[in-house]
Amino acid sequence: MINSVVLVGRVGQNPEMKYFESGKVKTNFSVAVNRWNSATKQEIADWFYVEFWDKDAERAGEYIKKGSLIAVEGRLDTWKDKDGDTRFTVKGNKFHFMGGKSDSQSN
Repeated sequence: MINSVVLVGRVGQNPEMKYFESGKVKTNFSVAVNRWNSATKQEIADWFYVEFWDKDAERAGEYIKKGSLIAVEGRLDTWKDKDGDTRFTVKGNKFHFMGGKSDSQSN
C-alpha cells in the first residue's frame, strides 16, 4: 500500500517552530486547499494540518510565510484528540513554492 499526499494551497499562518531537549525540531502550520462544491457552485477551502521535522522543519520555519502558495509532499498520519475523535496530519517530507516573486524561496 502507498500512503502519499500532495497538497497545493495557501499557508494559513506563519509556521510555529518547536525545539525539543532531544535536539529534534518540529514546525507546523495549516494549508488551505480549495475545491469546487457543485451543490453551492462555489470554491470552498479544506484545511490541512502539516508538520515537518528536523532539517526540513528548520527550512520550513525559515522560508514559509502566511499566504505562501506551496506544494507539500508527505504522508497522511492519524491521531486521537482529547475527545477521542480521529484527526489527520500531513507529515511533510518536501515543500515547493508555487507562486511568483512574492514566494521567493524554495526547498
